[in-house]
Amino acid sequence: MLPLYDTIPSRRWPLVNGLLIFLNVLVFLFESSLRAAALNRFIFAWGLVPARLFLDPFGAWPTIFSSMFLHGGWFHLLSNMWILFIFGDNVEDRLGHLRYLLFYLLSGVAAALLQAFLLPFSRVPMVGASGAIAGVLGAYMLLFPHSRIVSLIPFFFFITTAEIPAVIYLGFWFLSQLYSGLFSLAGVQASGIAWWAHIGGFLFGLLTAGIFAPRRPRPRYTFYDQWPW
Repeated sequence: MLPLYDTIPSRRWPLVNGLLIFLNVLVFLFESSLRAAALNRFIFAWGLVPARLFLDPFGAWPTIFSSMFLHGGWFHLLSNMWILFIFGDNVEDRLGHLRYLLFYLLSGVAAALLQAFLLPFSRVPMVGASGAIAGVLGAYMLLFPHSRIVSLIPFFFFITTAEIPAVIYLGFWFLSQLYSGLFSLAGVQASGIAWWAHIGGFLFGLLTAGIFAPRRPRPRYTFYDQWPW
């Protein structure tokens, strides 16, 4: 299922979300300008390597943040930025610009730490914004449970569109990540995808978005509002 758009419009311009997309694209363009050897050194220097993080936490902690802005290829970048474009504007609209930026970064931190904690001896660099974006998805599920996601759905040789409730769409996505994550721990699935970063980011967003979201003022009624005329 490929999401096309959601049914809830934003009330204000998603400044921070647009800036995050711009920075991710800018960093990837820089990566693309490097030759293979230089790119490999760059990824190992600024990607999050779990084994290095636990051996030298004070020296490696900046890579928790820098790894959020690195990507392994065009598909990796474009798929992440498309999801962020669809869901991030609504979450930023609800949280506010500064709260959204803090929430996004902390989601990425929670995602990276869970992945590193479960695979502490891994020397494979973790890169990508998907952990932080998973936090945005968790927040969206909590804050906009009645929204619908218009998605492309392949049906045999045809492709159709359907409006899927956000709770069902995101719930299915989370269960698929959990399924793959459990198999990865068992050693059944070997892939370069950080499933537990997705899971950690999503759970962080789902559990904390209500704390970041400012309370909406309750309607106030006067004495005269209680009378029928």
